[in-house]
Amino acid sequence: MALIDISLPQSIAKALRLPARSPKRQQIRVLKKLLKKARFTEFGQTYRFDELLLSKHAGKKFQQHVPVYDYSKIYAQWWHKTLEGKPDVCWPGKIKFFALSSGTSEAASKYIPITNDLMRGNKIVMIKQLLSLRTYHDISVRSIGKGWLMLGGSTDLQKGPTYYAGDLSGITAKKVPFWFSPFYKPGKKIARTKDWDLKIEAIVENAPNWDIGFVVGVPAWIQMCMEKIIERYNLKTIHDIWPNLAFFVHGGVSFEPYKKGFEKLVGKPLTYIETYLASEGFVAYQDRQYAKGMRLSLNDHIFFEFIPFNDENFDAEGNVVENPETLMIHEVEEGKDYAILLSTAAGAWRYLIGDTVRFVDTERCEIIITGRTKHFLSLVGEHLSVDNMNKAVKLVSDELNIHIPEYTVAGVPHGLFFAHQWYVACDDQVDAEVLRHKIDCKLKELNDDYAVERGSALKDVFLTILPESRFMEFMHSKGKVGGQHKFPRVMKGKMLDDWKAFVQ
Repeated sequence: MALIDISLPQSIAKALRLPARSPKRQQIRVLKKLLKKARFTEFGQTYRFDELLLSKHAGKKFQQHVPVYDYSKIYAQWWHKTLEGKPDVCWPGKIKFFALSSGTSEAASKYIPITNDLMRGNKIVMIKQLLSLRTYHDISVRSIGKGWLMLGGSTDLQKGPTYYAGDLSGITAKKVPFWFSPFYKPGKKIARTKDWDLKIEAIVENAPNWDIGFVVGVPAWIQMCMEKIIERYNLKTIHDIWPNLAFFVHGGVSFEPYKKGFEKLVGKPLTYIETYLASEGFVAYQDRQYAKGMRLSLNDHIFFEFIPFNDENFDAEGNVVENPETLMIHEVEEGKDYAILLSTAAGAWRYLIGDTVRFVDTERCEIIITGRTKHFLSLVGEHLSVDNMNKAVKLVSDELNIHIPEYTVAGVPHGLFFAHQWYVACDDQVDAEVLRHKIDCKLKELNDDYAVERGSALKDVFLTILPESRFMEFMHSKGKVGGQHKFPRVMKGKMLDDWKAFVQ
């Protein structure tokens, strides 16, 4: 808390013509900064960024002049030139690093441009989040100065003709500033290891030598690593070896399915900190304990737009229509789902990132991730989101006192109609029919459209229980281990065919 509160009432600030720190003003300032930096690029010249900068309504003009892009469209028209080494395409200079990203369902890798400007912006947001830890009143202060175990991709990147490519976490670890090196674990040598199993083995081997205060990574892989350490050294909990462990920084997937499993591995409560760090940029972070959601990074290196996630803007496969309705930060509403568009300091312009979010607090600009534009089920109009599924699984898990760390759902034909097929990871004793019935009932309570269609064209729900190890083995078989890889909550297309063959 500040020693002297110098904030002024809004009316006085307005009378004195002091700049208001409104989300809209912050975002327009970011947009103009991006437009100014990229105005001499091919993209900037094509869409007349100079003219947009002179407009009194830069945001609306930008929306009118620049089309919406998904990955396929922006790669075909622009980004492929940067892979060929051409400079000044969508962002000034040559692109020397690309994050390889396949999401959770796509087969082919996507090459997402990474620039120094983007990395600098990411670091600024990371520092802001660290500073926000002072609002976590019950934290262990000693833990902040301890080691940070960051479980990510290899820093030994693939070398292209004019660039390096790899997992974003690997690129980030490779660029760790010198002052952070003493805190950074597992260290640069282990971080270069490409083989995931060898990397985990090296971490387990070195675990007694480290004093860890933070663990950072995707919940499933962090949990697996901690389980191996506990097993190797015959420990009761992870705190027997890392007594100062106080924080778990996670993101990219709902933590609720994993929480019960984590609590079995620790000897004292952890502070869970959620982040939204995508390959395209550091989107949002939790800046206070027990917050409803994560605060968007509005004043840094990303300009946000939001497309209402409905049938008018997306087709049945989750593809965005031509000229969708797009809103700026001051136009969104609480309780509605939106797909995010990003314009970033790496040459992504009005780029559909593929995630859907919901505003839980518009005043604080706090969001939760509700799913993916292509990870929802609406075979017959049931409009079932990943958020609905996560809530149903959590409610049923708590009711039955079981642990369900992973699951996936597919829409399947059923006679002349349709059904949902659930595959659930659970190592506890539970009756599959009871679990199926309870999840179905919870979804009817959570989603009115689902309830209606369950009495109509969505004729049945099937459920198969599998060991958690089967889900991890499948990810191994697809080469999707560690780093930012998450198990898809909805299966479609070739991934579904591969999964069915694997399970059978």
